[in-house]
Amino acid sequence: MYDLLIKNGRIIDGTGSPWYYGDIGITNGKIEAIGLLNANEAKQIIDAGQQVVSPGFIDMHTHSDLVILDEPLIEAKVRQGITTDLLGQDGIGAAPLPSEYISTWQKNLAGLNGTPLIEWDWETVGDYMRKIRHNQPSYNLAVLAPHGNIRMEVMGLANRPATDDEISKMQDVLRRSLDEGAVGLSTGLIYLPCCFAEMKELEALCMVLAEYGAPLVIHQRSEGDEILESMDELIAMMKKCGAHLHFSHLKVCGKDNWSKTEQVLQKIDEARLDGLEVTFDQYPYIAGSTMLSAILPPWAHDGGTDEMLNRLEDEQMREKMMAEMETAFAGWDSISKWAGWDGIMITSVASEKKKYCVGKTIKEIAVQEGKKEADVALDLILHEKNSVGMVDFVMEEASVKRILAHPAGTVGSDGLLGGEPHPRAYGTFPRILGKYVREEKVTSLEEMIRRMTSQPARIIGLQDRGIIREGLAADIVIFHPDTIIDQATYENPRQFNMGISAVIVNGQMVIEGENAYRKPSGKVFTREYAVKKRG
Repeated sequence: MYDLLIKNGRIIDGTGSPWYYGDIGITNGKIEAIGLLNANEAKQIIDAGQQVVSPGFIDMHTHSDLVILDEPLIEAKVRQGITTDLLGQDGIGAAPLPSEYISTWQKNLAGLNGTPLIEWDWETVGDYMRKIRHNQPSYNLAVLAPHGNIRMEVMGLANRPATDDEISKMQDVLRRSLDEGAVGLSTGLIYLPCCFAEMKELEALCMVLAEYGAPLVIHQRSEGDEILESMDELIAMMKKCGAHLHFSHLKVCGKDNWSKTEQVLQKIDEARLDGLEVTFDQYPYIAGSTMLSAILPPWAHDGGTDEMLNRLEDEQMREKMMAEMETAFAGWDSISKWAGWDGIMITSVASEKKKYCVGKTIKEIAVQEGKKEADVALDLILHEKNSVGMVDFVMEEASVKRILAHPAGTVGSDGLLGGEPHPRAYGTFPRILGKYVREEKVTSLEEMIRRMTSQPARIIGLQDRGIIREGLAADIVIFHPDTIIDQATYENPRQFNMGISAVIVNGQMVIEGENAYRKPSGKVFTREYAVKKRG
């Protein structure tokens, strides 16, 4: 007797193979049978009515790290068909987190992950994973070990190269985190304190990844002016290490750089031909989103948020920041230079006093306040103590589509959930399936489903899901291929999509039409490794 039977579905199994008609019988959270099945042998039946039945989507870049401890069912995610989130991104996740850095780290994450009212009572990656598990999430979570957290545990937030001894200790912390179940290492070379690391440090950590067969998930140091040079140094490093290189939110930023898109993809193809595994994730929009303080040069972040705020009060340092933001410099991309002040829109603040800024560009706020744009931006970071989110318009549609067509890609929403967020937090997966697959035919539906399911599952080592196959976990999405589409916009981002009729997590119905059910159906994955012998 099946717990749940899905009848009359057009099954797209996640492998890239053509769809086929079939029924799916689910028992004890797993797919027990596929074929023409007897409805009399089921406790519950869903008639898919020839809708598409696919594996649940895996979001390869998320910032739900803190929100998931406050909201076990994040509707913005599961209503997109997402059944698994990958946490710990950009090198600045929730754990590891030594107790002496809790206050500093809360401030550092405020503009990215929000400030939910939770108890910060974990230290290691294993502690953090246990806390999520205890909170009984309604969908699945996997966790990356963040480079910045590892560096902070070993040497704090100082702007200096790590010593050989400190690098060795970072390797030990990374091994501990992987042994606790982390699925790889992340870094964000524009974020504190990752931006202070030399390539020697990153290479040593990637040697550990090669031991474990785990990926480096990287927000590279340049996504525009020096993107080709940035990719070259990473590919050269990975050829030495032999580890898997995965680019976060692959894009080409700045009008002067958009022509580099073909060269970016060519570098990925050439590296793969040379035997290096290179993959990436992407969101389908021409605007990015992060904390507003990302507009500041790296040296401004030295020592953490409190030190950065002190510098913003120093007139000479402010002048230096503003000059460098206007021109950029070798080794650092200036987001404000790329976007312009009319291309940076505030999405979230902490105080009621500055709520009027949300939804406005820096230029609009400057006109309203009668101040220079750069002063408005720096004053806002200072007033809100770094708890400010932004959307920055730095990409072009043709480049987005060209990257989206590449077979080495996966999908990541990169959604920040506070304030009035970027629409990608609500619309990423339906937007790709509706706008780019159905309407613009960038690639086939079967191929895109593969890149949302089995490909990310393979990258992060989830061996029991990502494919509809007997014996595997029943993470399943049912949707109308002719109507699925996003509805979230920059002006009104908190809108759920159209066209997804059911989402099933480990055999449990979490989304059924307009209804969302909070159930303890999610799992926190603990990746297991067959570690190669060292030395």
